[in-house]
Amino acid sequence: MSSQKTATGLDQNLVGALAYLLGVVSGIVLLLIEPDNRYVRFHAFQSTFTFLAVLVLFLVLMGLGVIGWILWIPCFLGVTALWAFLMFKALSGVQYKLPLIGEWAEQQVR
Repeated sequence: MSSQKTATGLDQNLVGALAYLLGVVSGIVLLLIEPDNRYVRFHAFQSTFTFLAVLVLFLVLMGLGVIGWILWIPCFLGVTALWAFLMFKALSGVQYKLPLIGEWAEQQVR
């Protein structure tokens, strides 16, 4: 995908990666300020959907007591790795789609 400018004036690959930086917050902010760039909007939707699901998962884990706290550690490490992977892919110009969530994000951009 050729890199284009965005409403922010920044390179779309950089802005796509920034969509993941603060999870839901950066995803929503970019959805509000980037009306046209489909690449950025895809990553903003995917970030928002992904990290809302992660938030729900962590809330459920916290409600499970000790078992939840034990499971929280590997989940946190996995989410951190996913976060870095998604930022890397977006910065590289790849519109990587997560299973299910990526499809939802793509439908929102259409």
